[in-house]
Amino acid sequence: MADFMDHISDKHAAFIAEQSMFFTASACATGRINLSPKGNDSFRVFSPKLVGYLDFGGSGNETAAHIKNDGRVTIMFNSFSRNPLIYRIYGKGRVIRPQHADYDEYIAHFPQDAISRQIILVDVESTQGSCGYGVPMAENMVDRDTLKKWADNKGEEKVKQYQQDNNRVSIDGFDTGLND
Repeated sequence: MADFMDHISDKHAAFIAEQSMFFTASACATGRINLSPKGNDSFRVFSPKLVGYLDFGGSGNETAAHIKNDGRVTIMFNSFSRNPLIYRIYGKGRVIRPQHADYDEYIAHFPQDAISRQIILVDVESTQGSCGYGVPMAENMVDRDTLKKWADNKGEEKVKQYQQDNNRVSIDGFDTGLND
């Protein structure tokens, strides 16, 4: 049976800290629903009502477009260990970029060698824990270093240019706010 709360409990914050992977889901009233896997020590619980993750540059920027145009975000954590649990966070997202005043406050909580495009903050509206009994076990996950190597090989200026070329508009044509 699902367990709903209006915040993240200490128990669930500890569960989140143990997970190597999480998923984000977002959408606008029209267009595609985006669902993306994330990892690389990029998620933080800032308070029972505020979470965030370091968003790395990639082939798209769907979550930022959906936040700008709708705001709704769902984050899902899934235990792949012997102790099954699925934990979802529902809320409204905000995008914080290097040029924004509070970026330095939040980036200080993440590994400093990370190449980031932005930080996605989520104001928690509700959370849901459920059993996860049907999810397979897949212990010993390790982070890939492929994205970091790609960015290191390109260099900071070429990565920024890649983001300008590929991340300003979503696959459905929504503005991502990358230049805001």
